[in-house]
Amino acid sequence: MDKNQPGQQTETVRANGKVVRRLVLVAVGMFGFGFAMVPLYSVFCDLTGFGGRSVQQAPDNANVPVSDRQVRVRFLASTNSGLPWVFQPMEKSRTVTLGAMAETKYMAMNPTRETIAGQAVYNIVPPEAGLYFVKTECFCFTQQLLAAQESREMPVHYFIQPDLPENIREITLSYTFYRQDGAPAANTASAIGQN
Repeated sequence: MDKNQPGQQTETVRANGKVVRRLVLVAVGMFGFGFAMVPLYSVFCDLTGFGGRSVQQAPDNANVPVSDRQVRVRFLASTNSGLPWVFQPMEKSRTVTLGAMAETKYMAMNPTRETIAGQAVYNIVPPEAGLYFVKTECFCFTQQLLAAQESREMPVHYFIQPDLPENIREITLSYTFYRQDGAPAANTASAIGQN
């Protein structure tokens, strides 16, 4: 029995080595998958409209037929805890005709004594409505820079495609502003000129 023990130990070491290698590969794979998720999620959202991303960004609605159907659009606004701005929609809701161009405005104010850059991220609920909600002009397309004590109206021009599913009668468009520290001067300067 003593003669078999060194062979068994060698076999156990080999088996343990295989398990360790597999665990390391799984850990590396999971780490790589975590890094790949952000760009993959962005591509998925762009293709499907999930997460409020419009699939189509048209310059205007010239070729879109206007429907006699209407839906209610609600407007919401918030800021991330790292951004001390006051940010709100200038209207709570609006009834719009499908295919017709519409506009709403949001108000942002920087009550601090410093210039702060921010970037807005939008969301559309229900998510499937994001496929039909087309923004032609939006403050969310560029980074915004507000000087100390500055306030600004920020317009959104949009239309909703007439083939919006019949079961969707109300859409919520919400924006959340996030602070953008260390922004390149060129981006923030162009954002000022945008609005």
